[in-house]
Amino acid sequence: MINLNKLDRYRDRRPEILRVYGSAGDDTCGSFMVPSKIDKALMRVFAAAGAGWDHVSVSRKNRCPNWEEMSQIKKLFFHHRETVVQFHVPEEDHINFHPFTLHMWRSWSQQYELPPSEFVGPNGINPEDLRKLHNMPSGLYRDLLKRNLYK
Repeated sequence: MINLNKLDRYRDRRPEILRVYGSAGDDTCGSFMVPSKIDKALMRVFAAAGAGWDHVSVSRKNRCPNWEEMSQIKKLFFHHRETVVQFHVPEEDHINFHPFTLHMWRSWSQQYELPPSEFVGPNGINPEDLRKLHNMPSGLYRDLLKRNLYK
């Protein structure tokens, strides 16, 4: 995670934050209010580093943040080469303090093994052609996958 002092323009210094947490944070932790690049609505972001983990939670008032908003926060709070994850734990391990919050985590000691890029999506294909492929009957799409026609 980056030095959070670089994000002081977003840091939440309201009296209630100071009362609950004792300070506005430092280079490793804090509460932030970041406008969504989608609709300019403020997203509450809590960030902390410690015990071997970087953790960022992102909340909106009326809905969960979407992919573009989570990417916006990832780019702000983490170095561009860092991989962060969202965990989907077994249901009995769910902890939910706010219905519209998503979390990003980065382990300090573990490098995440990533799937091969071709498992995620085709390389070197025009996005418009990809949209057409996704609208094909599933059998034809499967045949193209088997023959690797879009690598």
